[in-house]
Amino acid sequence: MQDEMADVLPDKRQVALSFSRAAAQYDGAALLQRRVADRLLAQLHALDKQGWLNPQLWLDLGSGTGYCSRALAQRHPHSEGLALDLAAGMLRHARQQGTGARYHVAADAERLPLRDDCCDLILSSLALQWCAELPTVLAEARRVLRPGGVLAFSSLVEGTLAELRQSWAQVDDQVHVNRFRPQTAYAEAAKASGLQLLTLEVAPEQLHFPDLRALTHHLKAIGAHNLNQGRPQGLTGRQRLAAFTQAYESLRQSAGLPATYQVIYVLLRKE
Repeated sequence: MQDEMADVLPDKRQVALSFSRAAAQYDGAALLQRRVADRLLAQLHALDKQGWLNPQLWLDLGSGTGYCSRALAQRHPHSEGLALDLAAGMLRHARQQGTGARYHVAADAERLPLRDDCCDLILSSLALQWCAELPTVLAEARRVLRPGGVLAFSSLVEGTLAELRQSWAQVDDQVHVNRFRPQTAYAEAAKASGLQLLTLEVAPEQLHFPDLRALTHHLKAIGAHNLNQGRPQGLTGRQRLAAFTQAYESLRQSAGLPATYQVIYVLLRKE
């Protein structure tokens, strides 16, 4: 199964470098990331209540600064944890802060350096949107999960940052906003993965900013500014920037300038 996003997503080296640079200020700006992680962890907690989860080894895939790792370590104090991220800078920062994970590994979700049937739980929050081959990621997860193991992930889908995309579209046709897969791509990949689908839902999350400077600073602080191929190079012209600002200001709400994220939550189980 070929992933149509493979040729348009940013180079992984750029993604890793961007997030490594953002590590120190990431937690201060990661309101959305915490909201999404908490919702994903709550879905896992529901499985806990049903007695589905008692992991010996859990994997935080795309662990970032360790927010989910700390939550998993607290919830499963007798388990061992592994935090894995493509960005070595994120892992260094996370280890300094303490994550609750015993192991910290800089590696790619599409080529997990783990043996078959070793994990009982894989959690990945807002990381898989940067992976070029989603079917490969799911195949790797299926390989390393033990029978009965669960993969729980959240990701961003098409429609994310629609306000930003819409405003730039009134100025030019260049790529100013990161591209994201449609919901159907996740549904198809899940169906073809060989894993049992437990949950698949999309829910919007909206942040508000006082002005565009605050929005762009936020995106840079979390390492998620425009990394796509075909993005504009160099400075943006004053007239074009003014036109973009005017277009975005027309979307202002009482709480500020909106930035909407379309978040998909998926739970899969290896039978």
